[in-house]
Amino acid sequence: MTAFDPCQALPRPMSRTLQAQAFFAGAANPLRRLVALRRFEVLTQAVVLVLAVAWLKMPLEVVPMAAIVALLAAVNLLTQWRLEGGRPVRENEVFAHLLIDVGALAVLLYFAGGSANPFVSLFLLPPILAAAMLPARHAWAMTASTLAAYTFLVFWKLPLPAPLGDLAQFDALLARATGDATEHAGHGSGFALHVLGMWLNFVISVVVVAFFLTRMAAALKERERELASAREVVLRDEQILSLGTLAASAAHQLGTPLATMAVVIRELQLNHGEQQELQEDLQVLRGQVDRCKQTIAQILASTDHSRAENRRAVALDSYLQQLLDEWQLIRPQALLGVLLQGEQPAPLIVTDRTLAHAILNLLDNAADANGGNGEALRFTACWTLETCQIEILDRGPGLNAEAQRRLGEAFFTTKSEHPERSTGLGIGLFLSNATIERCGGKVELFNRDDPRGGVCTRVTLPLARLKA
Repeated sequence: MTAFDPCQALPRPMSRTLQAQAFFAGAANPLRRLVALRRFEVLTQAVVLVLAVAWLKMPLEVVPMAAIVALLAAVNLLTQWRLEGGRPVRENEVFAHLLIDVGALAVLLYFAGGSANPFVSLFLLPPILAAAMLPARHAWAMTASTLAAYTFLVFWKLPLPAPLGDLAQFDALLARATGDATEHAGHGSGFALHVLGMWLNFVISVVVVAFFLTRMAAALKERERELASAREVVLRDEQILSLGTLAASAAHQLGTPLATMAVVIRELQLNHGEQQELQEDLQVLRGQVDRCKQTIAQILASTDHSRAENRRAVALDSYLQQLLDEWQLIRPQALLGVLLQGEQPAPLIVTDRTLAHAILNLLDNAADANGGNGEALRFTACWTLETCQIEILDRGPGLNAEAQRRLGEAFFTTKSEHPERSTGLGIGLFLSNATIERCGGKVELFNRDDPRGGVCTRVTLPLARLKA
């Protein structure tokens, strides 16, 4: 049996874990962006510190603040060196770097007025970056971290010294113009209320930002997954279209050779009527040629859209029995045990020939896997008014580790590994799964939970699209 898992034969969207790994391993991974942003951050912090000390004459704690800026620059250089190594970047690593930035900003603000410093609003940046680049749990954790740092700075900090340079006169003029000179000078209750208002504003802002950005980021990621799935389905459909084009071309070209073969076989039968053994072989060849001609006729007929209008409704149990009878004519040597059970009367369905080919392909694969096993294949169909489930059980060698690893690859087959089986191209299950999924169903292929081995091929078909 070909080693496809039909339920995975079509390209599927990657899991969220694999998508995250691919995203963080790519050229646009968030840590590279964070390194570039931190360069600007370090440069800005150094410039502001120099201006505050040299121009504004503010008596700040220069040594610890400069040490923090230098440490942040060193961390950025180490991160750049780590990225050049090519190792994958994890979400927790990006989150840790954002925490480093929050910690550095908190320490700098501690030495420069805490929550009264106008740069305290920079605490909004880490939650925004976390919400844009990381899962929601990291974004909310970053929100909690910045809130904790901001709240700490409300109660514990060194006061922000007043400027002593040229800006001191401008600051006094602005204070008199706004009427806040007395309150700011004494840091009275009005200024305390202002600080509290700033804190509440930050709480509201950071929660709103985290909430909406995480929702937007999740929606964008979901859209990317849907687009990736749509692209993969289009690629699958293009592959099927190319196979259909080749099949139609082959059907057109094989008509003449098959007709010639039929004539030659007929002449041999007439000329060697006395050789019974040869007659039996020629009869087998004639049956195979007729089967090929019938298959070609069905391929060409399936392209005639007017045939769809003439399709008639048939009971589900009758439809399945007709398929099994047809398959027994094709594979007379195969042993088959059949069990059809479900609600009566069985629902009426209308299908095209492609669904029949899909089920026949699955039966062929099971029969090929069964090989010369003396045990018959088991075909079980159970249905309700809404769904139909078909199981085909064989006693083949099952799916090995490599086959399970390569499930879903078109043109992959294990039939060539077993000389007793007929060779295959590895597209039967691929096409069968595509047809059944087009009907809204799915195919599952898995090893049987039986000491004697074997594979179970399970087809689940919703009848809503098939009912007359």
